Amino acid sequence: MSYLPPDVYAAIDLSQFDGKLPFHLTNDYFFRAVMQENNDVLKALVCALLHLEEPDVHEVTIQNPIELGKHINEKDYFLDISILLDSHMSINLEMQVVNEDNWIERSQCYLCRSFDHLNKGENYKNVRPAVQIGIQDYTLFPEAPEFYATYRLMNVANHKIYSDKLRISVLELNQIKLATEEDRAYRIDYWARLFKATTWKELKALAEQNPIFTDAARTAVVLSNDEKIRQQCEAREDYYRRTGYKDKLIEQLTSEKQQMASEIQRLHLILQAAGIPDSTE
Repeated sequence: MSYLPPDVYAAIDLSQFDGKLPFHLTNDYFFRAVMQENNDVLKALVCALLHLEEPDVHEVTIQNPIELGKHINEKDYFLDISILLDSHMSINLEMQVVNEDNWIERSQCYLCRSFDHLNKGENYKNVRPAVQIGIQDYTLFPEAPEFYATYRLMNVANHKIYSDKLRISVLELNQIKLATEEDRAYRIDYWARLFKATTWKELKALAEQNPIFTDAARTAVVLSNDEKIRQQCEAREDYYRRTGYKDKLIEQLTSEKQQMASEIQRLHLILQAAGIPDSTE
């Protein structure tokens, strides 16, 4: 799917849209489609997350574009966006709303793949900085929740940064209330609200705050009316429902197992107090 002429987007009147959004931007396929279709929106998002000024960034190029609307086999369904920023920084960006309990390992794999790009014989000093950014609708570390966290390779004793060329960042959409002053200065909290929006009213309210959100909303209008893209977005919604059911089932079975273990322990204590031999020991 090619970019549409700017005048097509400019002609879209957002005031005529009301009610619930057909798809939310937490739908990873819809997120990917909007970012691939509108490079201005992608550039603004990347600049916000990296704390860069947009005039200082000239080119944000997706290295792994997909054919929007084309069916993707669920077994091979990877929607991370590989980005080259001004030919000198590799960025991997992904919307991840289902907690598959493997993000820490997965993010490191993505980061290492982005970093290891030198050809045979090239000087190691030419390696580009690599950044992995995960946008998640769950809390990665429940014991230490953060809105936007960044991790670097450093000395554990004196906190000396080993290298500034490796970085992992995590944006937790369910922790907007924890946004810092710096997060708000770069409007990262606004981006989080954009991704979490479920109604046109919310989307239009954000559009009033910044033209780039108007661009994002208009792009969402165009893509949500493309039948092939709708089908892929609906397939992802179905995946979320199935995965959510599976997670609830696992949670239920785990709870029942814990209750059973507790009951067995209680019976052990009763038998022990009564002086009755426990045949299970």
